Amino acid sequence: MGAFSDVVGSKTSSKKLINLLKGWPSLSLLPTQLLDKATHNVLKHKSIAFPALCYGPDAGDSLLRRNVASWLTKFYQPVDPISEERICITGGASQNLACLLQVFTDSVYTRNVWIVAPAYMLSFRIFEDAGFHKKLRSVPEDDEGIDIEYLKREIRRSEDKAKDANNNEPQFKPQRSWGKIYKHVIYCVPTFSNPSFKTMSLRRREELVRLAREYDALIVTDDVYDFLQWPSSLTPRTLSIDKAEMPRIVDVDRYLDGGAEREGADGFGNAASNGSFSKICGPGLRTGWCEGTEKLSYGVSQTGSSRSGGSPSQLTACFVAETLETGELQRFVFEELQPAYGNRYRRMVQAINKELIPLGVHVPQTDREVVGGYFIWLTLPAPLKGAVLAQRAKDEENVVVAQGEIFQVPGDTEQPGTYFSNHVRVCFAWEDEDMLAEGIERLAQVIRRMQNEETVGDSSAQPATAEGDAKDYW
Repeated sequence: MGAFSDVVGSKTSSKKLINLLKGWPSLSLLPTQLLDKATHNVLKHKSIAFPALCYGPDAGDSLLRRNVASWLTKFYQPVDPISEERICITGGASQNLACLLQVFTDSVYTRNVWIVAPAYMLSFRIFEDAGFHKKLRSVPEDDEGIDIEYLKREIRRSEDKAKDANNNEPQFKPQRSWGKIYKHVIYCVPTFSNPSFKTMSLRRREELVRLAREYDALIVTDDVYDFLQWPSSLTPRTLSIDKAEMPRIVDVDRYLDGGAEREGADGFGNAASNGSFSKICGPGLRTGWCEGTEKLSYGVSQTGSSRSGGSPSQLTACFVAETLETGELQRFVFEELQPAYGNRYRRMVQAINKELIPLGVHVPQTDREVVGGYFIWLTLPAPLKGAVLAQRAKDEENVVVAQGEIFQVPGDTEQPGTYFSNHVRVCFAWEDEDMLAEGIERLAQVIRRMQNEETVGDSSAQPATAEGDAKDYW
């Protein structure tokens, strides 16, 4: 298939390209009028426009911080309101992941980065750039999400190894009053995961927080899909849901067993929530937020690049703040995005049930009452391989999907549940709604051909590579 940026469809098929790989928001659902109004409102008032065009505060625009905190409080309904001091404005989830690693890790002292697999594959290079290319570890999922027993066992082994090596102090990071160095990092997408489509159970979230506290780990969660949720029923009574189904891991850390700032704790907590406007307002805004304890949030704001240039995305942050101040973005998400993406999801699931399930294809967590996000994870019947299916689907039917191997954690794929050769991921967000069912029908045609071929496992199709400018399709 080549690099994702090179995906242009089949060279031989006369059928229209259907791209079920591209994980972008639908162009038809970008809130251009809303942003146009907000932009004019900001720029026509000098008292707002001048600060917006200057270096921003380290922690980000104060109005956006307050509005984000208010929206999160209403949506997640924690025991206590979320304060703006828990919020730091970022350049998006990926940029903030890099900042968290800069402030809170040391490439020697931090033993490992534990990544729930299958994983968001463009995170791998962020970890590698921070010096962890030899320390990435894969953690399998089960029906409830992260395999906590596997993680416990492997973290203990990692600690024994660190003890034997006398790895007791950070090697490259100075001691700072506003930061700390964690022994471990755990990375996951706990709600409507990209790519596995799963939602981690509340029990697992609590177990994960307790484990992180025991071994001094920072859990970094990409909570970027949480607002995009709807009933799983294919004949729902309502098309949108305005409250979260369960607390985030950062909420669990805030309150569980005395909370993140309990007596004897250092106050930084063990969880950081990555939020982003990319999926709900537009990735070109390059604006998001991080939530954690007040100490952790402040530490993020003190990343060197923020201290030098002020908060990233200062101008667009002010535009987004205006959309939240008027309540228009909140209404857009609940009244427009949730119903629209929910309809796309139902169209695709109906096609999967009709075309793929009878062929032996499986999808995870079919008993959930609430679903969401952008993606559906498909397990193919043996001996079909995702790489072969992806190549043939492109060549023969001009439909593009993502093969499972690209979501494997580099260098750690030997254990069961860490390799995904018989999986593919499909996206229902990018293509027009009418094309989704046809895309699944075409995929089913290829699967039938593969199942009917005597030499189904001997295809010469080559796996796609995850290298290249993959951002163009993720």
